[in-house]
Amino acid sequence: MTFTALLFLSFGGPNEPADVRPFLENVTRGRGVPPERLDEVVEHYLHFGGVSPLNRLNLEMIASLQAELRSRGRDLPIYFGNRNWAPYVTEAITELRDDGHQRALVFPTSAWGGYSGCRQYHEDIARGRTEIGAADGGPPLLRKLPQYWDQPGFTTAAVGAVRRAMVELGEGTPIRLVFTAHSIPVAADATAGPPGEGGHLYSRQVAAASQRVAAELGVDHHDLVWQSRSGPPQVPWLEPDICDHLEALAEQGVGRVVVCPIGFISDHLEVIWDLDSEARDLAERLGIAYARADTVGTDPAFVAMIADLVEQYLDPSTELRPDGAGDLEALGCGDNGILCRPDCCQLPARPTQRR
Repeated sequence: MTFTALLFLSFGGPNEPADVRPFLENVTRGRGVPPERLDEVVEHYLHFGGVSPLNRLNLEMIASLQAELRSRGRDLPIYFGNRNWAPYVTEAITELRDDGHQRALVFPTSAWGGYSGCRQYHEDIARGRTEIGAADGGPPLLRKLPQYWDQPGFTTAAVGAVRRAMVELGEGTPIRLVFTAHSIPVAADATAGPPGEGGHLYSRQVAAASQRVAAELGVDHHDLVWQSRSGPPQVPWLEPDICDHLEALAEQGVGRVVVCPIGFISDHLEVIWDLDSEARDLAERLGIAYARADTVGTDPAFVAMIADLVEQYLDPSTELRPDGAGDLEALGCGDNGILCRPDCCQLPARPTQRR
């Protein structure tokens, strides 16, 4: 039996100012985020009217993907669900089931391995199916698509975005290319990936994706930095931070910088606040000419990549093709919330608060 629908599964974001605090409480529940940090992020959202761009951008991506699939003769309905805000994943799965779909693919809006980047999406799927329960025939089979950071379409879209940003800066002194991704606790990165494979899957993947883009651009030297840390100050997170790095570049005499948010496929609030506000303002004060590359979002190359990935998994007969198309063993792929590897990408124990 083939798959008859696609669930587009994302992070979620507030749609109005009244949503902001409850949304952030959903995101940070149990994570030990200091109240003052939460207050600070609330102000970031309110600075932009209390609305995240993410839901709108996801809907635009869904529309682009729907058009791409239809151009290939695939009239596949796409349902939209989120982890942290409406429409919630359980609502999307319920709608999908009520429309008569027994098998659906799941596209997560994270390209990466790790707990937050991959395992938590499996948990979202499992939780949604459990909350539906056995009524009305039970939940559909849901197959999460694999990690896709290394797909050519992802690289092509990022290369195009960086080229446009470089053009924005025009002619002049050499441009320093800086890649950013969402920072995570060092301990979480250490447990990212299948047990016994050395961990650090998330940071290794981000570094490899950055290297691919730089190589396509013919850039010999680039930097990888991190952004948007939110945990308690005593917990080490991946460093350096983008703003600290800009200060270091200024001290080195670097005069022009292009920042590529390789770790995000759409403009989360973290992108438009951390990069388009804080980092841009700091660069101006430091005398650095600054341009931020687009996220891959609705770039035709990236949308075509999603469509390719979906088509590989649409028909179960492709699961064991020699070229690996539809391979159930691919990292991140799994049915009904079952992990791709036992104990993969475990969340480390949270440290106790210092008093």
